[in-house]
Amino acid sequence: MADDVSLHLRAALAAHQQGASSDFDLNPAVVLPENRVLRPAAVLVAVQSGPQGAQVILTKRASHLRHHPGQIAFPGGRQDPQDEDCVATALREAREEIGLPHGAVQVLGRLPPHETVTGFQVTPILAQVTRTFTPDPEPGEVAEVFCAPLSHLTDPARFRIERRIWRGTWRNFYVVPWGPYYIWGATARILHGLADRMDRCKP
Repeated sequence: MADDVSLHLRAALAAHQQGASSDFDLNPAVVLPENRVLRPAAVLVAVQSGPQGAQVILTKRASHLRHHPGQIAFPGGRQDPQDEDCVATALREAREEIGLPHGAVQVLGRLPPHETVTGFQVTPILAQVTRTFTPDPEPGEVAEVFCAPLSHLTDPARFRIERRIWRGTWRNFYVVPWGPYYIWGATARILHGLADRMDRCKP
């Protein structure tokens, strides 16, 4: 990864922005119970260098999964009792889901947590992939592993707001399509937060 991209990512992490995000951010009429219990989870926002520049590793989730089937997502999942922290969760899940070795990852830091409609509090771990690896998708969870340009996913102009009926009411959400991939929901919301940080930290 070019040094300027790495520096820009680190600057984005250090930028003072609003805190935690939620799938309900664009739906102010939704009132969430104060005593709700969220299950901890983490995802790895892994950026790697390539012939076309810096890219973000994404997955298409298997269609039979209980949560978010067929959606575009970062490698990640719920925190296991043996995980030391959310960083350990993200790294373990990335190894299990796409075969990313721990030794090929340099963790840069944590982005603000994100609450999902399915009751998870997801901590995004921003990292850079330091050497080439061959993705090995776990067939029980991952239908496809692909990369999308960091410049596309962190360009605020690429995002738009769409809506659909969810549990009988309209739900608004961010989308950031790329090629044949419809990136929306929690993944798009996390990327939107990163895009805002990087846009504010432009040299």
